[in-house]
Amino acid sequence: MFENLTERLERSFKLLSGQTRITEINVAETLKEVRRALLDADVNYKIAKTFTDSVKDKAIGQKIVASVKPGEMMIKIVHDELITLMGGQMQEISVKGNPTVILIAGLQGSGKTTFSAKLARYVKSKKGKDPLLVACDVYRPAAIEQLKTLGTQIGIPVYSDPNNKNPVKIALEGIKEAKRNGQNLVIIDTAGRLAVDEQMMDEIANIKKEIKPDEILFVVDAMTGQDAVNTAKEFNDRLNFDGVVLTKMDGDTRGGAALSIKSVVNKPIKFLSSGEKPESLDIFYPERMADRILGMGDIVSLVERAQEHYDEEEERKLHKKLAQNQFTFDDFLAQIQQIKKMGNIKELAGMIPGVGKAIKNMDIDDNAFKGIEAIIHSMTPLERKNPELINGSRKKRISSGSGTDIQEINRLLKQFDETRKLMKKVTTGKNLGAMMRNMPKMQ
Repeated sequence: MFENLTERLERSFKLLSGQTRITEINVAETLKEVRRALLDADVNYKIAKTFTDSVKDKAIGQKIVASVKPGEMMIKIVHDELITLMGGQMQEISVKGNPTVILIAGLQGSGKTTFSAKLARYVKSKKGKDPLLVACDVYRPAAIEQLKTLGTQIGIPVYSDPNNKNPVKIALEGIKEAKRNGQNLVIIDTAGRLAVDEQMMDEIANIKKEIKPDEILFVVDAMTGQDAVNTAKEFNDRLNFDGVVLTKMDGDTRGGAALSIKSVVNKPIKFLSSGEKPESLDIFYPERMADRILGMGDIVSLVERAQEHYDEEEERKLHKKLAQNQFTFDDFLAQIQQIKKMGNIKELAGMIPGVGKAIKNMDIDDNAFKGIEAIIHSMTPLERKNPELINGSRKKRISSGSGTDIQEINRLLKQFDETRKLMKKVTTGKNLGAMMRNMPKMQ
């Protein structure tokens, strides 16, 4: 999302290279480029100017430690200001009611329904709640069916009343249904419109008045930039919502909404959503986002994603297989599936410090493993367990079945063999110790 902004900021910081200290002259030139970078990222002009003015005030006369270069000091100051701009601290949703009632609002096409399902999965798995989804979008064709389909995928019930066209009554009945069933959290998915209008605002305001929600979340498409911020302000003026959800964060967006919205509505961004997968929902951490913007990666979020899909028992079995050199293509395929569950491959790689810039122009998507999976699926069970059996004639059959060429199969077999040897060394204590001792020599 912030690729272009990251690159522009890096160029602006290089203007300080070779300088021994920060002065009004060199900081002015640097911050002029920073302001341009923010404006190109679709950040509101007033916010961009206030931001750079604040950075300038903190930078001028800053004492530079001998071991710290002016450019590095400027990065630190900008990093801290970005955190402040985006809200400072992470803010969670409130789940204290019984049942807790969460109202979802936003424009049509912003991703409210998909987010509602993601949120239901989140509160169930992370908060130990028993949620009920309530379908109150009585206008959009198939909206109720979409929510039901999503609910089935994540194992969470959906309340709807196809014979009722009154969203307020449906919301109230949904809450009663949750109480009858002992469910302690209700997520109400409301209708959107293609643009802000009085009828929509009156309807959502009436729902709020009648159900008295514990939390109102405003869902906005991050790809709409400043339009997202303006829409948020109009909704907040009527609803006084509690937090913002930025969706479609994996799209081709410049990131201005994430940087501007807190300053305009004075409400925190609480979640980031990307893709259609139920698990592709992240809590918004201003500090981690500042890290990403400045090209520092986000290793903490990456580890958290990995831990969410970590299976201790499977990991123990895999470790044993590696130690005994019994790692097969079936195991390899299982590991690929685990990685894919974590989210978009390019997004995950971009969380690794230094990698984001390197893969900026690379075409990496969820089909990155498609060829490898096709090759493995074209192997027989015996070949997956014993890759050394794969001779010339078997390769021809696998090539025909997978739609790949012999060179791709040879490359995969070689990489698999090298990976298996390396993993065996790592999982053998003696060899692991030797590798650790040799680390300084390898660097």
